Amino acid sequence: MSDKEIILTQDGLKKLEEELENLKSVKRREVAERIKVAIGYGDISENSEYEDAKNEQAFIEGRIITLEKMLRNARIINNDEIDTDTVSIGSVVTVEDLEFGDTMEYAIVGSAESDPLRNKISNESPVGKAILGKKRGTVVDVSVPAGIIQYKIVDIKK
Repeated sequence: MSDKEIILTQDGLKKLEEELENLKSVKRREVAERIKVAIGYGDISENSEYEDAKNEQAFIEGRIITLEKMLRNARIINNDEIDTDTVSIGSVVTVEDLEFGDTMEYAIVGSAESDPLRNKISNESPVGKAILGKKRGTVVDVSVPAGIIQYKIVDIKK
């Protein structure tokens, strides 16, 4: 992972900090206890419990390093930075699919906190890139594998 700036909302910052704290204070202890128990079974050369616990430990330590680096390189978007005239990171945008008439609401977030299942899309995603910097009423073309989708920006809020 490079030292690229990570853009986070206040909510995204809080979630990353909570995950980091949980990994450091809870998960590390749990996996250390699993390793201790597995060593108690004897010969560790053919001990799958020991091997699983060591693999989980490596994953946890890697995730901790990743989260710490993300937090070091984070730029936090404050609510007062969010403009309701143009789409920016932190905006909640309602768009209308001009072909089908469906409306969707998306929160535009940095890539570190995107979660499409919760309608949090990255500023680096096709839709995010297309609507970033645009104003209410603007029609944008979004290039997707199936072709071009046209969205009209219906509303922008914080």
